[in-house]
Amino acid sequence: MIKSEYNIVIVGAGLVGASLAAKIATDTANQHLSIALIDQGSAPSSIDLSLQPPEFDPRVVALTHASITLLKNIGAWNSIVGQRACAYQSMQVWDNDGTGSIAFDAAELKRSELGYIVENKIVLNAVLDVLKDYENIDLIRGHAVESVEYKNNRQHVSLSDGSELCAQLLVAADGGHSKIRELANFQSRSWDYQHKAIVTTVKNEESHQFTAWQNFLLTGPLAFLPLDDPSEQYCSIVWSLDCELADQYMALSDDDFKVVLAKAFEYKLGKVESVSKRYSFPLVQRHAVDYISPQLALLGDAAHTIHPLAGQGVNLGLLDVEALSREISRASLRGLSLCDISILRRYQRQRKKHNLDIMLLMEGFKRLFGSRNLAVRWLRNSGLKSIDRIKPIKNWLARQAMGL
Repeated sequence: MIKSEYNIVIVGAGLVGASLAAKIATDTANQHLSIALIDQGSAPSSIDLSLQPPEFDPRVVALTHASITLLKNIGAWNSIVGQRACAYQSMQVWDNDGTGSIAFDAAELKRSELGYIVENKIVLNAVLDVLKDYENIDLIRGHAVESVEYKNNRQHVSLSDGSELCAQLLVAADGGHSKIRELANFQSRSWDYQHKAIVTTVKNEESHQFTAWQNFLLTGPLAFLPLDDPSEQYCSIVWSLDCELADQYMALSDDDFKVVLAKAFEYKLGKVESVSKRYSFPLVQRHAVDYISPQLALLGDAAHTIHPLAGQGVNLGLLDVEALSREISRASLRGLSLCDISILRRYQRQRKKHNLDIMLLMEGFKRLFGSRNLAVRWLRNSGLKSIDRIKPIKNWLARQAMGL
């Protein structure tokens, strides 16, 4: 039986939405708050870690130290590292069209790792397990949101089974194609990259060396991200390509795709020995003009989607979680109602500018490395070489990427 009254309703039980529910509930100041977490899909399947050869979730997340801290604080991290999580100690970035390159090393930053590459299902299931410990969280699956209406100082959410939920605060964490954002008439700006990303898992001839690799080709960036396996040969790849070329590569046989992929990666890890099922999706950057309206907040991809070239999408969403949960805890400590608009205004001030800055930076990188202009190509190669030699600047960039 679905209750009708909640303090907070979160739509979207993906990693960002589930993490918000857990982060709110973890704070003892919020124990009086009732939370509904709604998702129209079914529960994610678990991963069989005993399979040989191993099978990996094609979706992975590159977790920064800031994201890891949040996952530790909600009690999910030990479960994640106890399953399958690859700590990477270095990052190699180079320009396929020239000689410019830059290398980041955890030791230079006095850290044991730059971050972790983890399969999405492992992280999500660990967070969902945390939610089971809190009686004030109701996880409601299999019900789509049909309508949203703001009336009588409440957000009213109608579900596909005919039930209606009322909340002091409604949070949209339902992804880039957010139904809540659409129903609540939020305006957004979007840029179609005219690119598609191909994602898959590969086994390489040589060890990945616990390194995240990124090759900037004129057709788009290609990343090889190390995965946790005793052989050290498995990587998740994310390859951004012109739509037409992406479609051509998706149509190749596995054997032909392995050859094309290894050549594009300059055989840095030898031949590609095997490739799992490939997936492809269009790349669009989107940013909501506002993240908030009365008693409603957009979170994660519902507020902003970003090019995957730096793997920052999930990390930005988890920074949103940190900011919004902090404001909710602040309200609880001060005895403020969740209807107080100052809560959402403070959240928007903290996150909107930072997200937009990162999005503009990623757009700049894409344009810089996608340019065929000879002068631009010379400048970017020279720039990479210069930054690689200037350790203070290079380490500052690494700390920003790590969320330190």
